[in-house]
Amino acid sequence: MKKTAGALALAVLLASTTSSPADGLRGPSPLPACRAVIFENSPLTDCTADPAIDRIRIIVGPPGGKPYRSLAAFAAAGLRNAAAVRFAMNAGMFGEDGSPIGYTVIDGKRVHPLNRASATGNFYMKPNGVFFGTGGKWQVLSADAFAATIDKRPDFATQSGPMLVIDGALHPQIAPDGPSKKVRNGVGVDPAGRAHFVISDAPISFGKLARYYRDVVKAPNALFLDGTVSQLWDPAEKRMDSGPPLGPLVVVERRR
Repeated sequence: MKKTAGALALAVLLASTTSSPADGLRGPSPLPACRAVIFENSPLTDCTADPAIDRIRIIVGPPGGKPYRSLAAFAAAGLRNAAAVRFAMNAGMFGEDGSPIGYTVIDGKRVHPLNRASATGNFYMKPNGVFFGTGGKWQVLSADAFAATIDKRPDFATQSGPMLVIDGALHPQIAPDGPSKKVRNGVGVDPAGRAHFVISDAPISFGKLARYYRDVVKAPNALFLDGTVSQLWDPAEKRMDSGPPLGPLVVVERRR
């Protein structure tokens, strides 16, 4: 299901890779945000957002509308501004209708409170966590650490779970290379403040994705975003993944 798109999505991709003065962009195009890597014999795509040139947004649907549910639908809706998008990916956990079930902030407005409930499923494997940003500084914290230390509403936020890396150590309940192998994605912030959104290009275990963040990205904290539904839109490579319906999206745009 990877790297596929309908005719409409293809038109969006062509628009997103062709800029003109009307696009409102200034200066030369930055280097491609996403790169293919091999880690422990598994293919991954590491898409890096740099606060010096990028901004991050969490998007669920159009204002007052229903969730987009796919990257292609979001891309089509934002055709006029497609040239600004460097990449987009599925974000935090969501319910059957695509609405977020964890802490979510969109353009400074909280649309769902922090969720520290107990239940079954990946999201509720404690600790889960929050990826958020304020004033160009991006962070990943466990939900408890976020609640205890953050006293100002961030510019954006998305909650998911479980945490993959916590204060430099792997989540204690994640096996080094467990039997569950799925296409998975996550987010972590490196020591330079750049956010790495990593998606596997073949099924991998939780443990392997977590080790990539610990050993390669050197992220002190990293957060699992999802598995099975994980998808990426990379305009520079004309990649538009399709698959099961999505919920919140994380969108990385070039600063204007």
